[in-house]
Amino acid sequence: MSSDEMKINIRITTGAKKEMQGENLTIWSFFFLEGFSRYPKLEIVLFAFSLVMYLITLLGNSTLILVTVLESRLQTPMYLFLGNLSFMDICYTSASIPTLLVNLLSSQKTIVFSGCAVQMYLSLAMGSTECVLLAVMTYDRHVAICNSLRYPVIMNRQVCVQMAAVSWVMGCLTALLETTCALQIPLCGNLIDHFTCEILAVLKLACAHSLLMDVIMLVVSVLLLPIPMLLICISYVFILSTILRISSAEGRNKAFSTCGAHLTVVILYYGAALSMYLKPSSSSSQEVDKIISLLYGVLTPMLNPIIYSLRNKEVKDAMKKLLYRTHENL
Repeated sequence: MSSDEMKINIRITTGAKKEMQGENLTIWSFFFLEGFSRYPKLEIVLFAFSLVMYLITLLGNSTLILVTVLESRLQTPMYLFLGNLSFMDICYTSASIPTLLVNLLSSQKTIVFSGCAVQMYLSLAMGSTECVLLAVMTYDRHVAICNSLRYPVIMNRQVCVQMAAVSWVMGCLTALLETTCALQIPLCGNLIDHFTCEILAVLKLACAHSLLMDVIMLVVSVLLLPIPMLLICISYVFILSTILRISSAEGRNKAFSTCGAHLTVVILYYGAALSMYLKPSSSSSQEVDKIISLLYGVLTPMLNPIIYSLRNKEVKDAMKKLLYRTHENL
């Protein structure tokens, strides 16, 4: 269905009406997701690309979780956090990619109001939690390299569980605040120019400017993006300084290997997030935003387990051991 046809359908869509301060306010029961309908010839290609990336994401992250749970040598703080990261990536992609896959093949690209609300919340919650968790993982690497003798004492299991729990609580609460405020803003249409109920795309339908929503978005964005990034940068200054003082070439290579995987994930994740949430609204077209969102939502979660697996000998050995056990049982 073309964009023009979708707009015609929207005009004939009926919504529940109620009076609010003397104005007619439409409470939309469902939304149209325009997605990539302007490029119908590309939708099959995008469907194939998204499906393959999604399946790899599910397989890679599920395998990484399974390995960290079953392999006793990986029962360490680093892999506890890595398991949480993989679980977040599965939830994040599952919140939006199945809807995208259905809509890419459907002529009626719709989503009900409740589904839109859940999708918005889960995407925000998982993304926000991951921002905090990546900073926590950096602190873990900082202690492991810069204060290695006291590492087992500082990063004991109770502390690690508490730090992971704080990441989840912060992410889920900030997402709840953003989603609740966004859904209370009157909307003057139900055509979302995106392939998912992304909060910035939904807010573009607002009938009036909301200063409160702008303040909340700014505070949350600063709290979850620049501040964790600053802490990560400061930590890596100390980490690199300590690594360069290691006399053993083998020790330096091992430290660079564990930190390199994490730093690669940080750059990919924060690079995409910053380009989405901390840029002027007129700096790029909506189509570019959709591509960035697709890469952010599919490519990054798919690459995380690959990066950690290929650059980590312990993970590769654990995977080989698990495959060997599975083969023996068969």
